[in-house]
Amino acid sequence: MHHGYPTETLARFLKARDWDVQKAYKMLIDCLQWRIQNEIDNILSKPIIPVDLYRAVRDSQLVGLSGYSKEGLPVIAIGVGLSTYDKASVNYYVQSHIQMNEYRDRVVLPAATQKYGKHISTCLKVLDMTGLKLSALNQIKLLTTISTIDDLNYPEKTETYYIVNAPYIFSACWKAVKPLLQERTKRKIQVLQGCGRDELLKVMDYSSLPHFCRKEGSGSSRSRSNGTIDNCFSLDHSYHQQLYNYIRHQANLIESGRPIKQGSVHVEFPDPDPEDTKIAKTIESEFQRLADQNGICNSLNGLKVNGD
Repeated sequence: MHHGYPTETLARFLKARDWDVQKAYKMLIDCLQWRIQNEIDNILSKPIIPVDLYRAVRDSQLVGLSGYSKEGLPVIAIGVGLSTYDKASVNYYVQSHIQMNEYRDRVVLPAATQKYGKHISTCLKVLDMTGLKLSALNQIKLLTTISTIDDLNYPEKTETYYIVNAPYIFSACWKAVKPLLQERTKRKIQVLQGCGRDELLKVMDYSSLPHFCRKEGSGSSRSRSNGTIDNCFSLDHSYHQQLYNYIRHQANLIESGRPIKQGSVHVEFPDPDPEDTKIAKTIESEFQRLADQNGICNSLNGLKVNGD
C-alpha cells in the first residue's frame, strides 16, 4: 500500500486527522481492513467487460489524465457537470473509480517519481462544471459514496482542486457549502474565472491543459479540439487505452488463459462522515431553493434523491 514510502504514507493519514495519532491510527487500520475485505489489491486484474460496457462507463463518468504540472504532479480532469452515471450500475462506476485510484498510485505516481527525480504522491484535479443542472441531484448519493471512499482510503492524494466553467447554480451552492468545509479543505479549492486557462498555465504547460480549458467559450467537456487525442475522457485517449490494457494484462496473468469473468466488483461502501452528509444535504436544499426561485419546482417531482 505504501509503494516503498511508509513514512510519507503515515504522514498522509496523520495530516487527514489533523495530526491526532489515535484517530490517524484508527483511520489506517480501517483502511487496511477495507482493502482486505474488498480485495482491493486485486482490483486491477478485474476489467469491466465487454469493452462496449466500459466505453459506456467512460462516456458517462468523465474522468481522465490530461498531463502533468510543471512540478510533475499528474493533472486529473473531471467533467462534473456532464457526467450522467446512467449507463451502468453503481457498482461499475465505483469499480472504475477505484481502479483509476489504484492505477494512479501503482503506475502513474511511481512513473512520475522516477521521471522527475523526486517523490510525487499527489495530483491536481481540474473540475469542469459545464452543463451542471438541477438533475445533478440524482447523483448525490453516488458522488458522496465515491468521495467517502477517497476521503477514508486515499487521504491527502490531491494537492489542489481547480473549479472551472462554473455556472450560476454552482456559484450559489458554493456560497452555502463553503462555510461547512474544514479550513484544510478550503485551502485546496480554487474557483477560477471562466475556463481557468490563464491561471492554470501558471502551474502547467499548454499541452497538459484539459481540453475544456484550452479556449474561452469552447463549450463543453465533450468538445474535441483535436479528435479523441485531446479528449482525455475518451476511451480512445492514450491514458485510458494504457489503463484498460494494463488491467486486461493483469487479468490474463491471473486467469492463465481462462476466459475473463464478466461482472462488476461489489465493493463495500463506507458510511459517509457526518460532515459530508451535512454538505450533501446542504447541496440538496440549495438546489431545491434555486428550483423554487426559478418557478420550476414541478420539474423536480420525478427526481430521486438518495434513493427516495
